Formats: sequence, structure tokens, C-alpha cells
Amino acid sequence: MLLNVSYNNKEITRKIDEEVGKPFTLKERWAMGGIGSPKLFITETSLEIHNLLILDNNRDSCNVEIRPKGIIVRFRSLLETFALVIPFYKLVIYKGDLAVYSIYRDHYFIKVRSDTKAIQKFFKKLLDYKADTAPTSIEDL
Repeated sequence: MLLNVSYNNKEITRKIDEEVGKPFTLKERWAMGGIGSPKLFITETSLEIHNLLILDNNRDSCNVEIRPKGIIVRFRSLLETFALVIPFYKLVIYKGDLAVYSIYRDHYFIKVRSDTKAIQKFFKKLLDYKADTAPTSIEDL
């Protein structure tokens, strides 16, 4: 779900909280070693996101926030902030080329450069958290 989150709107906040859960408490954030990614530079996107990003001439960047039931990918275009809300059951992450991670939800995708250790460490933390919170599969029983 792609949303404009520039303004404080209770309906949009409720939708996001239903989809990916309420934000972690400060104690939980501290225990996890942080829930936000470093600045991620976008290399390629799906058509809908691309149409938003080409409206200004700034360098395309985003950040990822981990929530209890998913992630939120935030990026800016013009003076607006947009969020791609992805629950874990729809989240697919590929490590494609040498330094590119691809984040997919249905027909939306964002490819980001991962040329630093901090970015690679964040994606490892994200994938580990997703695996830890996943329901038990049949093979594990």
C-alpha cells in the first residue's frame, strides 16, 4: 500500500498500524540495536513510485523502518513524504547484483544500493527479525 504520509492523518495512521503494527517502544528499539536503516540510494523502482520520484531533481533516497509485523519504506518527492507499507507476509527481498537489494510487495518494488557494511548489516537484521517472527512452518513440526 503506497500512501502519502506528509500530514498527520488519523485514518492513515490507523491503516498503517493495522497493516504492520504499532511502532516499537523505546526499550524494544534499544534492545534491537535500532529499527531504522541508514540512508538508502534508490537505483530503480516500479512505475508508480518512479512517477512520483521524477517530479523533482533531487537524488532519490529512502529509508526503511522495521515494525512488529512488517516494514515501512519512506521516500520524499517534492515536499511530500510517501510510505510503501509492506507486511512481512508480502515482503520479498532479493540480493541481486553485487551491491543491490530489491524490496518487493505485489507489483511495487524498490531497488537500493548496498555499498556499505552498515546497509548490509541492516538487511541482515531485517531478514533475521522476519524469520524470527514468522509462524511455524509444517516442516518444523
